[in-house]
Amino acid sequence: MCDQRPVFQGSLVLGFFFLFFCIVNGEECSNTSSLIGYESEFKMLQHQLRGVFTVVDDCSFRVSRFDMLSGSDVHWWGAMTSDFENMTNNGFVISDHKLNQTFNNESFVVHLLSNVTWDRLGVVSVWDSPTASDFGHVLLSNTTEPESSSSESNDVAPWKSNSSEPYKAPTMFDNCKKLSDKYRLRWSLNAEKGYVDIGLEATTGLLNYMAFGWAKPNATGNLMLDADVVVTGIREDGFPFADDFYITKLSVCSVKDNFASGVCPDSVYDGGSDLVGESSSVNNTKLLYGHRIDGVSFVRYRRPLNDSDNRFDFPVNATENLTVIWALGVIKPPDVINPYYLPENHGGLESENFGHFSLNISDHVDECLGPLDADNKYDQGVIIADANAPLVVTAGPSVHYPNPPNPSKVLYINKKEAPVLRVERGVPVKFSIEAGHDVSFYITSDFLGGNASLRNRTETIYAGGQETHGVLSSPLELVWSPNRNTPDQLYYHSIYQEKMGWKVQVVDGGLSDMYNNSVNLDDQQVKFFWTIVGDSISIAARGEKKSGYLAIGFGSEMANSYAYVGWFDRNGTGHVNTYWIDGASASAVHSTVENMTYVRCKSEEGIITLEFTRPLKPSSCSHQNRPECKNMIDPTTPLKVIWAMGAKWTDGQLTERNMHSVTSQRPVRVMLTRGSAEAEQDLRPVLGVHGFMMFLAWGILLPGGILSARYLKHIKGDGWFKIHMYLQCSGLAIVFLGLLFAVAELNGFSFSSSHVKFGFTAIVLACAQPVNAWLRPAKPAQGELVSSRRLIWEYSHSIVGQSAVVIGVVALFTGMKHLGERNGAENVDGLNLALGLWVCLGVIAVAYLEYRERGRRRARNVSRGNWVLGNVEEDDSVDLIDSRGGFRDKDGEDGRNGGGRMEIQLEPLK
Repeated sequence: MCDQRPVFQGSLVLGFFFLFFCIVNGEECSNTSSLIGYESEFKMLQHQLRGVFTVVDDCSFRVSRFDMLSGSDVHWWGAMTSDFENMTNNGFVISDHKLNQTFNNESFVVHLLSNVTWDRLGVVSVWDSPTASDFGHVLLSNTTEPESSSSESNDVAPWKSNSSEPYKAPTMFDNCKKLSDKYRLRWSLNAEKGYVDIGLEATTGLLNYMAFGWAKPNATGNLMLDADVVVTGIREDGFPFADDFYITKLSVCSVKDNFASGVCPDSVYDGGSDLVGESSSVNNTKLLYGHRIDGVSFVRYRRPLNDSDNRFDFPVNATENLTVIWALGVIKPPDVINPYYLPENHGGLESENFGHFSLNISDHVDECLGPLDADNKYDQGVIIADANAPLVVTAGPSVHYPNPPNPSKVLYINKKEAPVLRVERGVPVKFSIEAGHDVSFYITSDFLGGNASLRNRTETIYAGGQETHGVLSSPLELVWSPNRNTPDQLYYHSIYQEKMGWKVQVVDGGLSDMYNNSVNLDDQQVKFFWTIVGDSISIAARGEKKSGYLAIGFGSEMANSYAYVGWFDRNGTGHVNTYWIDGASASAVHSTVENMTYVRCKSEEGIITLEFTRPLKPSSCSHQNRPECKNMIDPTTPLKVIWAMGAKWTDGQLTERNMHSVTSQRPVRVMLTRGSAEAEQDLRPVLGVHGFMMFLAWGILLPGGILSARYLKHIKGDGWFKIHMYLQCSGLAIVFLGLLFAVAELNGFSFSSSHVKFGFTAIVLACAQPVNAWLRPAKPAQGELVSSRRLIWEYSHSIVGQSAVVIGVVALFTGMKHLGERNGAENVDGLNLALGLWVCLGVIAVAYLEYRERGRRRARNVSRGNWVLGNVEEDDSVDLIDSRGGFRDKDGEDGRNGGGRMEIQLEPLK
């Protein structure tokens, strides 16, 4: 939409060009609204916004002299009224003209959306959508708006004469001069009424002063002496002050024997009963307005050009060049002895913290292009949490809430209105909630609070909720422990009302606080930290000496290890890269891609600390042949950790120059679940002895005992039983010895690995066999039927014993696999092959013996058919073990059947 009148007064060419542009584009806009020509200055709320607003026609407005610091997603916003509920709940975007940049004294025309008309608007605001922040606004009416500024006067804004005139913002002036990069002087002269309004503006600390005044006329020496100045600033409670001072000595004001000297208020020099109080007869400075926004202190005051007080205030001729002085510095708050603010030495360099120049307040000066930009924009109050002292959460009226618009009631912490709360990771924070039952306190990721689901947004609640409310008589205690993975920025709010709280800064505490466990690695030059939560592990490593990069690896040596390298690029940005190393040269270092989160790398005076969180078992591995897919961490198995440091690392192709300059001499075995570590020893001989003993037991002795009971019963006497018993007992003894040997050397074992699971199962089954044999039912007498109990026992004894041997052999194979994965044994494949061949030979031997046994039984059955009575061969099913562990005679229970052997000779019938 375009205005058909000339936009730029006094420029006919530009006017015709603008009119031609409108006609060519076929755009027309009516001029029916009563607001056309309405002009108002913007009320500054945030981001140092200044400017003049003018309604051009029914569908556009013009903005001039516009200053603003950039925001994230800033729009022109409209609502009917400027209150919190209407602006946040009923406001809407009125133009597609965005403001996502810094503006420096600029002018432009803004077009309304086609569906927006002036009768729908009572307020036009500069609005940041993600944070629901009002940077500044104008009211489209002549009614005054209550000032939220920190003015000491209860009167209607004194810079606005009456309600029929356009709104004049206290932050707008006719002139501006740059005193230094962080200090500006603004002024507007009203010569007819005999006063000048002065604004002092600086990016300075909260309890710092801003001073400006006139030097003594015709002074040629030290211009500070005998100068008439005004000292202004923002008090610790956020309210401004402006006091008349006179300088008799370059020192802090002091009073001795009713004689004042130094930089003192005019009221102190007045003497008498007003020695330490304010005297209206000598203080000709009138505070009009003040605020502290975005780390910038601003105070506006009024000074008469001529005053009856000729002792401490100089007359100002508006048309003459007069010498003025200025300074910035720290101010001393009032106390019992001195109940007024006293400026201290400004210090610093001239033209930065103090200076002087010649000023004619009638001249037009415009040296301030753009807004002041402070480094620290949020200094309205910081509370640092202490683990020993609870933070008292209450609710109170909004006075200086840092993110307008806001509700009338906001949260206070330790009696401070909406302060920034700073907490440390790993240090518990205790809250005492006393804000009322209609305020449920919680820590959230959402900037606005008030239950984000009601706005169709998601949030993460880190502490608190609907039940965390209390009152003074019955406070509720809430304890929150930010951990290693807690984000740097969170917010405290009420779950029932938006924008009652403010920011939570989560900073790093000591690594020992942030992590549950820590150990020193080899040579005490690197410290290793970790915390296991669920199926993930958070890891940190910090070097104890300066280096260009720090690397930690999981393995016995750099070759065949997984490495994590923390390093910094040329821009000072920290990185953590992951690698698989399969050799000793730079070309053997292969970059990998792992699922790491919360990755950080920082350097403090050359000391590098790297941090990351990763799953215990690699996830999202579609190609299992990738090296990182095998990088598993078993919390119950010692993790071998090595380290290296060097001068330089790169994200590109590595060379020999990237190799380490210092490294660990041996790995450290870190017991993750127990939080301890010990230097790595070569355990392969120990594990080799363990493996040989288990092979001797499960591969020779125990299977041999089973074979003797199966295939040696045809031998006369009880030889087969003795062989069976001696082999089984020897095998069990060796199994226990090998188990104790491994447990003692490895400091215990767990059931997480398949080897331990199979081995322990086999041992339990083997131990059940002697108990089973001791409790077996009696063997039936000759000619009696076998009882069901006896039959069940025989089958169970046989099945359990054979199952134990089979599972034991499986444990041998899994043990070989475990040895190769965790202990770097190089000949595991050859040992597995040899073990496999032995098992095959055993299977072949069993098959042959079974074949021979079946043949022998068939022959015996055939020979039995040739006799009428008896059998000269002994029954191979005779039980030789009685319930008392002894042996029974083959012809009777205890050898008492007739007292001897009876022989009967039978002859065949003829």
